[in-house]
Amino acid sequence: MKKVVLKDIAQYVGVSTALVSYVLNGQAETKQVSKENAEKIRQAAIALNYQPNQVAKSLRIQKTHTIGLVVADINYRFSTGITRAIEAEAKRRNFTVIYGSSDEDPEKFAQLTNVLVNRQVDGLILVPGEDSEEQILLLQQSGTPFVLVDRYFPNIDTNYVALDNYKATYDAISYLVKTGHKKISFINLETSLFHLQERDRGYVDALKDHHLEVNPEWMRHLRPQHLKEDMELSTRLILERGNPCDAVLFATDRLSIAGLKQFNDYGIRIPKDISVLSFDEADAFDLFYCPVSHSRQPLEKMGEAAVDILVDLINKQKTHKQLYFQTDFIAGKSCRE
Repeated sequence: MKKVVLKDIAQYVGVSTALVSYVLNGQAETKQVSKENAEKIRQAAIALNYQPNQVAKSLRIQKTHTIGLVVADINYRFSTGITRAIEAEAKRRNFTVIYGSSDEDPEKFAQLTNVLVNRQVDGLILVPGEDSEEQILLLQQSGTPFVLVDRYFPNIDTNYVALDNYKATYDAISYLVKTGHKKISFINLETSLFHLQERDRGYVDALKDHHLEVNPEWMRHLRPQHLKEDMELSTRLILERGNPCDAVLFATDRLSIAGLKQFNDYGIRIPKDISVLSFDEADAFDLFYCPVSHSRQPLEKMGEAAVDILVDLINKQKTHKQLYFQTDFIAGKSCRE
């Protein structure tokens, strides 16, 4: 069977080969092709079973129409959510996403980014882990288009899409204060990541601004590799009968799940014995007897913004964007009011 080429589609529709090329290469809008002609060309391509030669196309336009995505840990709900959002927006922009997970390992992060660059992806969307600054600087020097998502390094001037972690935490603590809580604990991870440190800062400032005690014992930092034992100790300390906390904010969804399990083991009733607020949501919350109040990240908007910025960079448009998004508050029944 003869291979269908652009000229065949052009003759079928009755337009020029150039017009067909513009439409099938995703340039219909920029080349001002009418919607009617663009639709006719797309339908003709389907009817004639047109199969583009991607290798030849990439060599011709010096683009592969692929985006490399590296997430920190695919097991995070954030990672799966942001991946779906990025894939959906990339597809709309005629890009394919190739992704991998660094598992919070800086060496694996460097390996994955290098592999993707060697595969000649047009650009990268990255969720970097700790100690990834060197690799980010190398990417900058190489001229590879990239955008950071969720996490960034304040000492490196890059394009990024992130959450306003300070305000989200400040607002969460303010909500607890307004609902009558005065002894509020904050359980976070022990980390050098800036976005989690910003959550610490939001917690402390909110307590100070509301003239409440900032007790160092109530601000807990758990080692990721010893999460279970550190959570057991931390929840026990904030529940001590002498000076128990009346509320706790968990800095991540995984910490929330670990904390709720520990409260169950202690026989603690939520919210009767202590109010619980989670920085993020988790599918496991649906299995808990009490709907958990939480902050929700706008993953779809963040994913769309990351792709939009990257496509501008790929198209050589001078772009310098550092976007912050706000959380939505989802009220459950885990906080006394």
